[in-house]
Amino acid sequence: MAKLTRLDDIVSLCKRRGFIFQLSEIYGGLAACYDYGPLGVELKRNVRAAWWKAVVQTRDDVLGLDCAILMHPMVWKASGHADKFADLVTVCTQCNTRTRVDHLADGSAAQEHIEHVDIDIEAGKEHNLSNKVCPACGAVGQFTKPMAFRLMFETQMGANADDTMKVFLRPETAQGIFVNFRNVLDSSRVKIPFGIAQIGKSFRNEVTTKAFIFRTREFEQAELEFFCKPGTDEEWYAHWKEQRFNWYLNLGIKKENLRFRDHEPDELAHYAKACVDVEYKFPFGSGDWQELEGIANRTDFDLRQHQRGIRTMNDWYAQKGDLSKITLREEAEDYFKGPLSYFDEETRQRYIPYVIEPSAGVDRSTLAFLVDAYDEDEVNGETRNVLRFHPHLAPIKAAIFPLVKKDGLPEIARNLYNDLKTQFQCFYDEKGAIGRRYRRQDEAGTPYCMTIDGQTKEDGTVTVRDRDSLQQTRMPLDQVKNFLRDKLEL
Repeated sequence: MAKLTRLDDIVSLCKRRGFIFQLSEIYGGLAACYDYGPLGVELKRNVRAAWWKAVVQTRDDVLGLDCAILMHPMVWKASGHADKFADLVTVCTQCNTRTRVDHLADGSAAQEHIEHVDIDIEAGKEHNLSNKVCPACGAVGQFTKPMAFRLMFETQMGANADDTMKVFLRPETAQGIFVNFRNVLDSSRVKIPFGIAQIGKSFRNEVTTKAFIFRTREFEQAELEFFCKPGTDEEWYAHWKEQRFNWYLNLGIKKENLRFRDHEPDELAHYAKACVDVEYKFPFGSGDWQELEGIANRTDFDLRQHQRGIRTMNDWYAQKGDLSKITLREEAEDYFKGPLSYFDEETRQRYIPYVIEPSAGVDRSTLAFLVDAYDEDEVNGETRNVLRFHPHLAPIKAAIFPLVKKDGLPEIARNLYNDLKTQFQCFYDEKGAIGRRYRRQDEAGTPYCMTIDGQTKEDGTVTVRDRDSLQQTRMPLDQVKNFLRDKLEL
């Protein structure tokens, strides 16, 4: 089994087969922004569907949500993003390369694991960079004073200049869940413990982008906020660690390419009790291991912060929406009676729920499934490129071919295609040699190909070719749909 050693190989395949394209490529592209092609959009849709099925559809204790991208500015004040969601960056005076301060360090592999963390912007500017090495030119200690690089995209809401309000494109989907906690609780017959899940776009004005769709400025997240009673949080943290790790394995990721990495104490966000990353061994970066998903015990920080934010709204209006002049009010004595608290009718106790948060990157997961599925083998003396996707993820489930474009074979093949496409994503192809048609579908990751030939007219059977084993078997046309349904477990 061939192992990808260069990311360029998967980038080339993605463009050639229509998985992923550079955004606005005819105009020179836009850094760290990509479009999903015909195969890519199906693959990504299948990744989302698999996540939703595992986290929401097959559970009784998780509900779904779809929140707007634009939110009230006070959401980001209360969450801390307005004040602290920034990277510290510096510029090498020798080559003018801008780099995140936490990516300078000593070049150790651990640096590559650092994602964005909340920082005290002013205190962070005092970093000593005298021993740091520029990753571009190798100069030592030749850096400007660290400066804050804010990560949220800003825009204006309002039609008139005198009636505009500064708002942000959300940098994460989680806050939409927190501010809807009471709405979901009041409108659904749920009790703690329960979770709220969401898949959606987020935006971050990244300092540095890298590695194809691994880190982009516009990306998709699949996040779950699981609310539980304080004291049960460690149990639920362990539960979701196991669930999320096994999700990747069950969808075909090789176990040797997947691992947990616990956050060190100095990595943890100030509010987090524990956090672990699910990492995949990508063919890029220093050390290869990169984060796919983070699972955090966020304690009761988020609901507490929004409880404080609600009480600060009058100050926000008084300042005409200027977040920089707002200070969140301290907690009041009746804090636990606030709208984001929870009353347990059985124990007659009121508390602020703890939250366990598995947060996965849909684009990163898609890239991992692509890389892990890639393989090369030899068929009839020729090298075959093949994507061995789990059938649930494969963009095309079945391809239907007439062996030749005559003798009524295309009509039979079209009838089969039309019958199957109502339930499965299928592809019809009658052009070129049958071997080349097989190769194109192998590279697209299609698990099964159905060929209509002369024998089909005689006995009503079709040749079914398996992508992985290359075995070809014949079965009646009227059994093909059940065959695919059983194989795909739909």
